[in-house]
Amino acid sequence: MKTLLKTFRDIAQYPSAVFGLLIIFILFGTGVYAMLAIPYSEAIRLWRGGEDVWYQNPKNAAPAWFNYFTQKDLPQTILIASFEEENSILQKELAEKVVSPREAGSDITLTYTFEYNYDEFPKDLIFYFRSDYDEKLPFVAVRWYTPDGRELRITDMSIQSRQSYRFLQDTRLVRRLQGISPEIALFADPASETPVPLKGTYKIVIEGITFEENSNLDAEFVLHGQLHGWAGTDHQRRDLTVALLWGIPIALAFGLAASLGTGLATMVLAAVGVWFGGWVDELIQRITEINLVLPFLSILIMVGTFYSRSIWVILGFTIALSIFTGAIKTYRAIFMQVRESTYIEAARAYGASDARIIFQYLIPRIIPLLIPGLVIGIPSFVFLEAALAFLGLGDPVLPTWGKVINDAQFNGALYNGYYYWIVQPAVLLMLTGLGFSMLGFSLDRIFNPRLRGM
Repeated sequence: MKTLLKTFRDIAQYPSAVFGLLIIFILFGTGVYAMLAIPYSEAIRLWRGGEDVWYQNPKNAAPAWFNYFTQKDLPQTILIASFEEENSILQKELAEKVVSPREAGSDITLTYTFEYNYDEFPKDLIFYFRSDYDEKLPFVAVRWYTPDGRELRITDMSIQSRQSYRFLQDTRLVRRLQGISPEIALFADPASETPVPLKGTYKIVIEGITFEENSNLDAEFVLHGQLHGWAGTDHQRRDLTVALLWGIPIALAFGLAASLGTGLATMVLAAVGVWFGGWVDELIQRITEINLVLPFLSILIMVGTFYSRSIWVILGFTIALSIFTGAIKTYRAIFMQVRESTYIEAARAYGASDARIIFQYLIPRIIPLLIPGLVIGIPSFVFLEAALAFLGLGDPVLPTWGKVINDAQFNGALYNGYYYWIVQPAVLLMLTGLGFSMLGFSLDRIFNPRLRGM
């Protein structure tokens, strides 16, 4: 306990270490929050769901924080529904619903009111209808009311049990709006020569009629904005927040497991080889020399291409290929010196077993040198996982930062101006590398006396 407290006091003397530790704590805290707020099964469902799950989201919408850096206030997505939905992904406002029963059926009025104070026009306008009936389809009349008091007829039609109505695809509505696209005509200020949105309170009224006693009618209005959420959306309407949040625990778990497994295995093998010597040491050194000339990344690409892209399989091969590296020779040189120490001779004199000497006398002496290496090694494995995913060899199930960058590159994000799609995961990768590197280099100066004065 005293050693741990002393280590923290030493870390506090290095601002870079404190800053790196702060980044790591934020990453771990956010990763824990992601796993609690979005369980693993739900994260997989959302990431693989595509448009069936994210139909309320616009395609390729920039994050909401873009408004802090633009002169114009860009519109964000608006959702208003006449029904409450359990386990809804997005927050929705409730529309006003009035039901007036008749002898056979009922009159249903749905009123959607929203404020539109943006400087640009939305991307799309959609109604998602749902109705309950036996034989006779309900009928609806949709009217649009602008802030200056104008009334515009949208459509009159019968509604099936599940039906969507897209304003931009209604050719009759476009003709009534004199050939102007609905997302512009319905919001345009008639007093302006150039199309600009008329700001204020808009209202949509749906007058529905059902023709059966137990029939019902509901509708969800979706206004697709140019911005959506705090991370934006991709080409499949998926909210990138899911991948950015869940990418944290996946990246940290992969990096920690690979770095810890590789570091401990390398140290143990080096200690075993030095202690037993002879053919054991020769075998370890020859395997190390062979492994040093093997193309590490190429082997992992072959594994992902011909065997499995599971992150656990890739992790296993990563650890196996990273054990017999140059670190074994470094540890071997240190253990050769430790083996000649007097306390090792004393342990052999009183009959200590080989395992006891290796694990209680040899290895503990270089653990302070191992810790900085483990911390510094974590970002390299995090970048490795992201690089494999970027090459299309990542786990196809998991939402990871590398997978996001791969999707962005494959769908021409940079060419189309969707910079957020690549910048956000790239920044998280850089922060992860920065945090662990700053802490690792500071720990190296703390545990290595030769570096303290540098």
